[in-house]
Amino acid sequence: MLAPVGKKKDKEHRLPKRECCASRSSCSRCPLRMLKEGTLPEGYTVKKRKLVRVDGKKVTKKRLTQAA
Repeated sequence: MLAPVGKKKDKEHRLPKRECCASRSSCSRCPLRMLKEGTLPEGYTVKKRKLVRVDGKKVTKKRLTQAA
């Protein structure tokens, strides 16, 4: 059986965006919102509306998926 199209993932499995768009007030993937809710993956934080790693390494999609 196929999964329904457009079905949303659980919030804990969502990946944050690399930068806050600041144009939508209800963006569920916003790194600022995820930081506030405590759903940001371990080892990541937000500085100047951009997602950064605590250890200073570059943020990549591959590492984000491994952390989440």
